[in-house]
Amino acid sequence: DTFKFHYCNHTAIAVQQYISLSQLQLPATAIYILENMKFTASALSLLVSGAAAFTTSGPNAFQVQSRQMSTSALEAAAIETPLAPLTVWGEGVKDAIALQKESKKTKKGEFPMLVTPKMVKLDGATVEEELAYFKENAESIRNNMTTSGAVHFKGFELMKSQEGFQSFYEAVGMKPCLDPLHSVSARPTINGEKGSPVYEAVNKESRKNFFIGMHNEFVGTRAPRAAAFVCFKAAETGGEFLLADGRRIFEEMNPAVIDKVADKGIRYSVMELPFFAFLDGLPEFIEKPVASFIQGAAEFAINSKVDFQVKLLWGQSDYDNTRMLQARAPSQPGVIMHPETDEPHWFCNVHSHSSVLRKKREETYGAERFEDGASQINKSDMFFGDDADLTQEELEEMDAVTTRNIKYVKMSEGDVVLLDNYKTMHGRNVFDGTRKHGVAWFEGWEGMRTPPV
Repeated sequence: DTFKFHYCNHTAIAVQQYISLSQLQLPATAIYILENMKFTASALSLLVSGAAAFTTSGPNAFQVQSRQMSTSALEAAAIETPLAPLTVWGEGVKDAIALQKESKKTKKGEFPMLVTPKMVKLDGATVEEELAYFKENAESIRNNMTTSGAVHFKGFELMKSQEGFQSFYEAVGMKPCLDPLHSVSARPTINGEKGSPVYEAVNKESRKNFFIGMHNEFVGTRAPRAAAFVCFKAAETGGEFLLADGRRIFEEMNPAVIDKVADKGIRYSVMELPFFAFLDGLPEFIEKPVASFIQGAAEFAINSKVDFQVKLLWGQSDYDNTRMLQARAPSQPGVIMHPETDEPHWFCNVHSHSSVLRKKREETYGAERFEDGASQINKSDMFFGDDADLTQEELEEMDAVTTRNIKYVKMSEGDVVLLDNYKTMHGRNVFDGTRKHGVAWFEGWEGMRTPPV
């Protein structure tokens, strides 16, 4: 960030010197450009550090330092945790419609699978007895996760504390990884401790009326293989954890849409940079080269930070018509084969990322309140892999199929949902009151067929 700031700042100084040496009589315009270029330097710094919902950092940022904590379980988890693994895209889906027909013939089990103390004869058990059960049945629990897609543990005492929650997933044989947003610390930890393996699951009061659409967790080229979401305190109203089975979405989607997504792929707009309204006030012969310089500098800054090539395009924000740069990630599959079970499933975050669908939800839940710097940047959208827009009919189909597959899970203190991050999409309902949910991400688990990379 320091390099990027000085890069823009020194360029502004160089332009100023050039204007002086060439005796150009543009003092007011020159000052206007230079001041805004210095502002742009700060904006670029904010962009890479705050927009990281889709970035990863270099290897030096990957080590988590050990620290003194009150419990041995928390301390051990903080010593060193690996990055989220690389996404397993597979070899691609060649005949999506034929796969869809075959998938419909396959019987699906309970989703999510429910497990309570009474169901496993642990009514009135101590936390030690609960922990012993999870250790003894670890393989079965992991198999249920991959078969069903998600397992909801309800009514257990063990997971009401962070230490107990970590003991649970360690007993089950899950292998933690860093949050995909780790490189910029964009997601706070649940206890506020740096290096804690349990992260906050969007509990901020400022985001309570923001309906988090259905998505698989992947950031750039990295995706946790699994996750465990825990409730330490439920919101007074709403705040349900949302689940959707990607296999069922794949099966129910219009075959023409499935075929098009599988053929073209998808491309996300991963951020918007709304800092450039000042360009509209420049004379045309200056505006174009300045805009070109800013576009190149911003693209260089982003691509020096992330492990995939982002392309920046000029446009206008759908929210306030502000002139902005839109960053688009490379094309990627929207339908993939599961790396463990070889089942086809939907792996497309249109429900959460489409600006059209988010604007539609604002009619029900109110404005998203994209007001601060990071929130202004973290505005996403979705296109086909060739940059073509999705039609209104295609968006409506994707929205309708996803919505009717959403399971609203009202979690109570100590409840945990262990899910396969490839098969299962997740989201969060709007809420009122105080909500404290956490999440741990996993690079994999014991006995995997395809180890994480």
